[in-house]
Amino acid sequence: MKILYAIQGTGNGHISRARDIIPELQKKGELDILISGIQSDVKLDIPIKFQLKGLSFIFGKKGGVDLARTFFKNNTRRLIKEIKNLPVNDYDIIINDFEPVSAWAAQLRGKACIGLSHQNAVLSLNAPQPKKTDLVGKLIMKYYAPCDYKFGFHFKSYNTNTFTPVIRSQIRSLKPTDEGHYTVYLPAYDDEQIIKRLKIFKNTKWQVFSKHNKVAIKHKNIHIRPIDNEAFIKSLASAKGVLCGAGFETPAEALFLKKKLMVIPMKGQYEQQCNAAALKELGVHKINSLKKKHLPKIEAWLSDNSIVEVNYPDKTSEIIDTIFDNHFSTNNHLLRLEQNSSLELGYA
Repeated sequence: MKILYAIQGTGNGHISRARDIIPELQKKGELDILISGIQSDVKLDIPIKFQLKGLSFIFGKKGGVDLARTFFKNNTRRLIKEIKNLPVNDYDIIINDFEPVSAWAAQLRGKACIGLSHQNAVLSLNAPQPKKTDLVGKLIMKYYAPCDYKFGFHFKSYNTNTFTPVIRSQIRSLKPTDEGHYTVYLPAYDDEQIIKRLKIFKNTKWQVFSKHNKVAIKHKNIHIRPIDNEAFIKSLASAKGVLCGAGFETPAEALFLKKKLMVIPMKGQYEQQCNAAALKELGVHKINSLKKKHLPKIEAWLSDNSIVEVNYPDKTSEIIDTIFDNHFSTNNHLLRLEQNSSLELGYA
C-alpha cells in the first residue's frame, strides 16, 4: 500500500505531531511525506518526498498575521502548478494535516482524501467557538484544505471523530520540574514588543523563544533565544509556567506537563480564537493582546498557582488503526461513501 502523508509547514505544531504519527503510518505501508509552507522552525529526521511552497500565512510582529507579506510571499501561479503536478493517483491513501496542495489535487482528480488535523476538530459543531463570529476566517479554514473524511484533535474529545492531542514522545518521556522561570513563545510579536511588556515584571525570569532573532541576547531578567527544539523542550519541562499563542501543540504540551498556562490568540486568526475559547472553558488564563491594559491580568496569573488538570493518554496507534479500519476494504482500496461525510460527522 502506498501512503501519502501531507503536512502543513506553517508553524511548528503540525510537524511536531507528525513525528509520532509517521512511525504508525510506516507500519501500514510504503510512506511518502509531503510538506508545504515556509514558516516552520522544526525539521523532520526522515526524507521528504515533496517539499513545496504551498500557501503559507506569514506571522507578523504585532500579534497577528502579516497580510501584506502573506500576499507577496505566495504565488498563485506556482500554487496551481504544484496542485496540477502532484501525482496523487500514485497513492492508495492520502492522509492530510491541513495541507492545501494535496487536498486540492485530490479534489480535482476525484481522489479521496482523509483529513487528520486540529483544524477538523475546531470546525466540529460541538467544539467551542469565540463570542464574535468570523465568517471569513471560518470559510478559510473550511476550504483551505478540503477533505472527504475528517478526523481531528482538540483539547477535549467533543465527538467520536475528535481525539485528545497527540503528545509527542519527547514530551511524554520528560520528568517535569519547576526551576522558577516562565517559557514564552509568541511568534506573532517581535522581541521589542515582548521585552517592553515583560520587563515590568522585574522579579520574574522569562525565557523567550523568538522567530525574529537568530542570536541569543539578554535584557535584565529576560533571555531571548532563537527557536531550537531541544532548548525549547528543556525550558518547557523546567518552567513554572508558559505564556504562548493560542495554537494547539504548545498549549497541549504545557497542560500535559501540568504547567501554569496563559495564552494570547493571534489577531485575525480564527483557529486561535476558537482555541482560546476552548482553553478558557478548561480554566486556562487568556488575554487578547500584549497591550498595556492587559498587564494586570498577567500579574494576577503570575500570582495564581492553580493547575488545569487534563488526561491525554497515548492513543496514536489506536487512532491510525481506526482510520484504516474504517476506510479500507480487504483489497486495500479506499472505500468511498455516497453520502456527504462532512455533514455525517458533524462538521459545519
